[in-house]
Amino acid sequence: MIEDHERIILAAHGYLELGMYKNVWQELHQLPSDALGRSDVLEILTLSLMGEKRWDDALNVARRLRQAAPLEPSGYIHEAFCLHELGDTRAALDVLLDGPRSLFDKSIFFYNAGCYHARLGEPENAILMLEKSFELDADLRKAARRDPDLASLKEML
Repeated sequence: MIEDHERIILAAHGYLELGMYKNVWQELHQLPSDALGRSDVLEILTLSLMGEKRWDDALNVARRLRQAAPLEPSGYIHEAFCLHELGDTRAALDVLLDGPRSLFDKSIFFYNAGCYHARLGEPENAILMLEKSFELDADLRKAARRDPDLASLKEML
């Protein structure tokens, strides 16, 4: 039975990577209800909802993920991103900054914080965060040049 659950989760993750969100849901609906509270399942659900741009629903699931795995960075990153997409960038930044220390190992933490600072009109803080993200992942510098959240900083990137 557990092997079946793992196969379902693996298939759902594969569909997620392909952007086939309907198939993600079809797979996960085969799981028993108690398995839907697992952090790996909650993350797949969150990412699927985010892919569909269902920000309110994704926010609710991201919060459940954060509660299920409070020391893991993904719930904080996803919750903050949803808040930002819903127009509450200050709350998004607060969620990131109040997260666990494990966030400080993630380039996406610094990148998103940089984006949020930029959108809030705090260019100095934005640049500090973005430079740290580039140190951790040099490829993010290319993404930053195309990111609409960072348009006000284009000359500095």
